[in-house]
Amino acid sequence: MHPSIIIPVLDEASNLPDLSRRLAPLVRAGVEVLFVDGGSEDATASLAEAAGFRVIRGRRGRARQMEAGAKASHGDTLIFLHADTALPTGALQAIDASFRAGHEWGRFDVHIAGRPRMLRVVARMMNWRSRITGIATGDQAMFMTREAFESVGGFPDQPLMEDIELSRRLRTRSWPACLRIKVTTSGRRWESRGVWRTIFLMWRLRWSYWRGVPASRLAEAYR
Repeated sequence: MHPSIIIPVLDEASNLPDLSRRLAPLVRAGVEVLFVDGGSEDATASLAEAAGFRVIRGRRGRARQMEAGAKASHGDTLIFLHADTALPTGALQAIDASFRAGHEWGRFDVHIAGRPRMLRVVARMMNWRSRITGIATGDQAMFMTREAFESVGGFPDQPLMEDIELSRRLRTRSWPACLRIKVTTSGRRWESRGVWRTIFLMWRLRWSYWRGVPASRLAEAYR
């Protein structure tokens, strides 16, 4: 297994030191790490380059950035990682084991870091829902073989729900590996908007997407 970790970034300069520290051992182990900057107005790109990481510039939009990163990467395994999410110890070994068990893609369980206790419930619900539906979210650090990714056409060019749509496509090839070891993701989205408000918003958006509402309209509501 030769993994490439693809990280879409936008104005993440304040998070770069911690992110660099987390990724450094993987780089030393020979893992390709690729940042895809979507037009940051801060020093995100220059800081990442100064830390020794490869950075490419892409069109703004998480799906577009991750698609650009996949095309520019060289690994046979693709791991899509949000800038505020940390992989657990043993992540690469767990991914490799899931492939050997017959899966072509998967995701990790998630722990949401933050002060509100309700975030623990949110994380448990996310993990449970994903196991039941076979749908993964970007917060869970989706991974897949390059062959599987390319066979389903990669990420759709849409401003929201790109992880849901990619999961739907990949699910036609195999059920996801739902790894119980946990990535840790920041709870800043929930804390800034309010936990309950964010929960209701995301459920409403997902329900609308399942009903066929275009992602462009949902993105307006999300913003």
